[in-house]
Amino acid sequence: MNQQVIPAISNFADFKKFISLPLTYGILMNFQLAQLPDLVKVMKDNKKKVFIHSELIKGLSADEYGAIYLIQNLEVDGIISSKPKVIEICKKRGVTGVFRFFLKDSISLRQSLELTEKLAPDYLEILPALSTEIISDIKKYIDAKIWMGGLIKDKNQILKCLSSGAVAVTTSNSEFWTL
Repeated sequence: MNQQVIPAISNFADFKKFISLPLTYGILMNFQLAQLPDLVKVMKDNKKKVFIHSELIKGLSADEYGAIYLIQNLEVDGIISSKPKVIEICKKRGVTGVFRFFLKDSISLRQSLELTEKLAPDYLEILPALSTEIISDIKKYIDAKIWMGGLIKDKNQILKCLSSGAVAVTTSNSEFWTL
């Protein structure tokens, strides 16, 4: 993946903007399950790679059964989830799994790193993106490529994430999609 800013798309205006941009990867979230088939088709028709944030789709079970539906029925390219079973299904089915976790304190960091070591996901999304100082420590323990996301307010934060070792930044702010 060579795209450093990955749009997190949660409304139709942003969806239309994303489709018009020369970007490959996009994340669908906050849509209804019934809307996904049409949205995924439009993305695929426009040569886009479809990632779904499985916990942020209204009407989708955010468990392994929801993941199986996304993989089998919609043929998504990747799933973002904080649920280990979903990442395991992605690995078994040859779909990119992005394990997402929130840094709240040192205990949550340790627990998340232990899970990440066992899961060996393709990517790890760490929130909030303000926690760039910890990336080098995380890279000592895990081999997954790191995405950062959450609370991005300006271009400098994105650049700091990337210079700290993240391979990409996820953001719903469409002003930053074409950096």
